[in-house]
This record gives sequence, structure tokens and C-alpha cells, in this order.
Amino acid sequence: MNISAKITDERVADVRCSDDSLIVDLMDGRTISVPLAWYPRLHSATADQRSHWKIAGGGYGIHWPDIDEDLSTEGLLRGAPAPKVA
Repeated sequence: MNISAKITDERVADVRCSDDSLIVDLMDGRTISVPLAWYPRLHSATADQRSHWKIAGGGYGIHWPDIDEDLSTEGLLRGAPAPKVA
């Protein structure tokens, strides 16, 4: 029996936002889409602020310098929203 391993690459290829979603394309061809409402800083940011992002963490993270927000592909793949602030 031949078992082939799937090769995944969870590094960020591209990031964009719609009015209500954060969409992240990964290097392996997958696309993650999550509600912007899960990330209050991104949700309340302007479109220009959202579009100004940088790849961080060796390719496994996204940083928005204008709003000081950082997300990881690991968290996005887990479906982890930002922690609630009391």
C-alpha cells in the first residue's frame, strides 16, 4: 500500500478584507475566511489600515502596524477569535 503524505504550507501568501470578513490565502493554496467581528481592532479599523499589513513570524503571522494587531495562521486555522477584553 502506498501512503502519500500531504504537504501543507501554512505561511501567508496574501491578505485582504471584505466589509465583514478577513480572508487569508496560504502558500499551499488554501484560503481561510473568518468574520472581522472576531477581531475588534480590525473590525473598527479603516479600509486603508486593514490593507496595510506585513507578513510576520517567519511567514506564519500577519501584522497590521497601524493598529498594532497580530494574528497567526495557526490561530486562524483553529478558528480562534480574539480574547474578550473586560
